[in-house]
Amino acid sequence: MEFRTGSGDPKILLRELAEAPAAVRRIVAHPYLAVRGIARGGLPSFWDLVAFALLFGTLLLVSFGTSQFGAPLSALEKTPVDLHPSALPYYALRTTLRMAAAMVVSLVFSIGYASLAAKSKRAERVLIPLLDILQSVPILGFLTFTYTFFLGLFPGRVLGAELASVFVIFTSQAWNMTFSIYQSLRTLPPDLSEACTSLRFGPLQRFRRLELPFAMPGLIWNMMMSMSGGWFFVVASEAITVGDQTITLPGVGSYVATAILQMNRGAIGWAILAMLIVILLYDQLLFRPLIAWGEKFRADNEPGQVQPESWILRMLQRSRFAALMWRPFDNALNRILRPRRAAVAVSQSSLQLPAWTPLALDIAWYGAIVLTAAYGVWTTGRYISHSIGFGEVGHAVLLGLATMTRVILLVALASLIWVPIGVAIGLRPRLAAMAQPAAQFLAAFPANLLFPVAVALIVSFHLHPDIWLSPLMIFGTQWYILFNVVAGASVFPHDLRDAAGNLHLRGWLWWKRAMIPGILPYYVTGAMTAAGGCWNASIVAEWVTWGHTHVQAFGLGAYIEQASTDADYPRLVLGVAVMSLFVVGFNRVLWRPLYSSAERLAGIDE
Repeated sequence: MEFRTGSGDPKILLRELAEAPAAVRRIVAHPYLAVRGIARGGLPSFWDLVAFALLFGTLLLVSFGTSQFGAPLSALEKTPVDLHPSALPYYALRTTLRMAAAMVVSLVFSIGYASLAAKSKRAERVLIPLLDILQSVPILGFLTFTYTFFLGLFPGRVLGAELASVFVIFTSQAWNMTFSIYQSLRTLPPDLSEACTSLRFGPLQRFRRLELPFAMPGLIWNMMMSMSGGWFFVVASEAITVGDQTITLPGVGSYVATAILQMNRGAIGWAILAMLIVILLYDQLLFRPLIAWGEKFRADNEPGQVQPESWILRMLQRSRFAALMWRPFDNALNRILRPRRAAVAVSQSSLQLPAWTPLALDIAWYGAIVLTAAYGVWTTGRYISHSIGFGEVGHAVLLGLATMTRVILLVALASLIWVPIGVAIGLRPRLAAMAQPAAQFLAAFPANLLFPVAVALIVSFHLHPDIWLSPLMIFGTQWYILFNVVAGASVFPHDLRDAAGNLHLRGWLWWKRAMIPGILPYYVTGAMTAAGGCWNASIVAEWVTWGHTHVQAFGLGAYIEQASTDADYPRLVLGVAVMSLFVVGFNRVLWRPLYSSAERLAGIDE
């Protein structure tokens, strides 16, 4: 869907697209057909050879990286992690495959979950609080209660451990993508929605022509952040330790965990170099093409001064081989999304329900929610009271207040720093192209690699861990704010920028009247996911180990980490429950009202 071609009226654009001949719609949907003139026959071009080499090489790497999935699980114990640099290419391949698989699952989950939550009031009442809870549950909480399930799917095989690792990475990638799509669907421009309604687009057509294109800019930047967030928790996903059982999968995360255990600074340096190379590769092969392709989904009428470019996208547009590979999927998609308009209009009276039906459905639905929540609270309270007593609950709440104080201060500080920087990057495409790889690398940098520095400074200078371990919490989560603000600023309409310039808006007035309303939905998504990630990162940051030296801060994250290490499941359940309550409560009090403000600014009626 191309919003900025032809006339400026989006209704006319959609109507022209719907009524255009099939060949024209095909060229609009697939610009590469127009670029190569729908040429057929002839010798393969240079871009055909590049496309074939990339596809063949990818298949070989995937085959090689998954060749050990059917091996016995005991083989992992017989092959300890090799810290020699020559082992890193294979480890990087295994880690990249896990993260790519988790990204695919996260994308499918996010689209389905966010679409249902945004389009159904009843579903929204359940799914959004549930998403708050899922975001707040620590990765160790998911790992502790799910790894046996995945191991049981393929008993005694490496594949079960691989699925458990992919699931852990999924829990660090999916939530911000889901919130991003939900925010986009809730703030759709009313005129575009009315145009789709007047053209009688079906749900799938509406999703393809309006909803997904409108959500695409924010989704692409959140996909980058999710991939980087997977690197942040890569150690926990590959070096799985729950109680007395330890499973170490070959990968960069297990390489880093072993290097930390053996205090091998040289190996950590090689791991950083390997991460940098992998990040640069998927920046060139995946995210830069997505950003360049996503430019056609901008909702303004004028192109930016500098258009992002990608040699991968150019190859896909000019390669006949790539077009041939895509054609079966394209035909299937077109058959699914083909308009199906009823030949005979159904009378509205035949679809009317009794007046009492909506009220009865609401009573039944919300009653079921209340009963389910009450049963969950009663079950959790009974388990805690029989296991450790309610005296421990007060201690966990006190720890949660300490961690919450750190989260609030760190998110506020990160917002003051990264919102102006994100706006500056988003409004300047050339600067965004240069800053994108650096931001991805910094966002992907695992806090574990800073443990040697943190422990050495705290021990050498007798610093207070409660203060000086706190920066580790925000180090990997502040980037949610930056990436989402960049996405919001990059799609800020040019006509509004011109209007602000004509009105001579400067300084704080420019921020108040133009930029803050424009980026508010994106900032709320970034800040909310940053806060949730900060709670999760507290488990890593409040309990730091370098070799045999251990430093611990006073907080709920350290409480959960210690309970997991000791296999103390009652305290682990208590810690996870308290953290979830804090996050959900904070979202209800602060972020939901901000979401409502963003929807009002976008002209969305409840």
